Amino acid sequence: MRPGVAWERIASGVVYRQFDVTGLKGPARVHLLSVDLRDPRVAVDLLYPGAVGARAAVSVLADARGAVAGVNGDFFNITETQHPGVEATGAPVGPAIAHGRALKSAVPDGQRFGPALPPGTTARAVIGVGSDRRARMDTLSLAGSVTAGARGTADTTRLPLGGLNQYALPVGAIGAFTPEWGTTSRVRATCGTDTQRAAPCSADTYEVTVRGGRVVSVANTPGAGAIPDGNEVLVGREAGARALRELAPGDRVRISHRLVAGTRHVPYRFAVGGLPVLARGVPVAGLDRVTAAVRTAAGIADGGRRLLLLALDGAPEFRTGLTLAEVAGVLDDLGATDGVSLDGGGSSTLVAGRARLTVLNHPSEGAERPVPNGIGVFVR
Repeated sequence: MRPGVAWERIASGVVYRQFDVTGLKGPARVHLLSVDLRDPRVAVDLLYPGAVGARAAVSVLADARGAVAGVNGDFFNITETQHPGVEATGAPVGPAIAHGRALKSAVPDGQRFGPALPPGTTARAVIGVGSDRRARMDTLSLAGSVTAGARGTADTTRLPLGGLNQYALPVGAIGAFTPEWGTTSRVRATCGTDTQRAAPCSADTYEVTVRGGRVVSVANTPGAGAIPDGNEVLVGREAGARALRELAPGDRVRISHRLVAGTRHVPYRFAVGGLPVLARGVPVAGLDRVTAAVRTAAGIADGGRRLLLLALDGAPEFRTGLTLAEVAGVLDDLGATDGVSLDGGGSSTLVAGRARLTVLNHPSEGAERPVPNGIGVFVR
């Protein structure tokens, strides 16, 4: 750890400090939380506003859950200037797990918002905490299927599931949307391609609503509005749309989906998407060394027993920020072996306080930007 800077105790197992570093473009101020996962009273979980396609300020999300600290989370679908008339969903890029339950899977790599992925990394990358209370960097992939059978027959057809509550589906895929998606339109899921986020929306789409294991309605275009509890909506594009057109009201449908870890078998209690910058004590190859910005990051230290959460200050004198390579260097200096960059710029926010949560950095836009999720720290 960096010497000479006093720690402030936020709660049992949670401490905070700030310090300055000099980056390529100028000075940067780092706001840092250290979370001791060895303390049985400490827990980490996903902050989100109750729906995948919704946003709120970090302080609001943390206060609503009774967190003692938190930072903003994943990059997200913030704008849709390339698709006139299509609503930006506000949904995050990568996978998300809250309270041990899978909320969503990752969009195709070419549909990401945020900095370019370093070679060999993917939008499926996450940082999370397992049921063994250890933090890990990993990937989470969707494993799912749609099993359908016509009414009055025993025959079934099994179709692969290509998405779960995500703002962009792979070309030709079928995606599932649950009530946790929220009220925002599902049209964006059929826009762009696996390699071009700005490509036009598909003209070949179909939507099927399932309740109680039966098709209850169909539509030629994706809809909007709340999905009632007990319902699940399937959205298909191209080949996926053609497969869904074979279904009719009354047909049997079983939808299954889960997130599968790439390297670990311990179930995740919490996970959020991020861009890998440090792996096994070495900065990820190909990190941007030129573009400096205000950033948020999360690092793993002490064999997964300590989680580091940092946000840069967005005050004018520090607004030049750091490059991704410099963020990896700061995490390394702090003793982290693995780490990810989270959403930055106007999203970068760090809050803490036992009796009253306070925004400890200066958001670069002068006020907190609403975000889709974050990392919350809880102390019993």
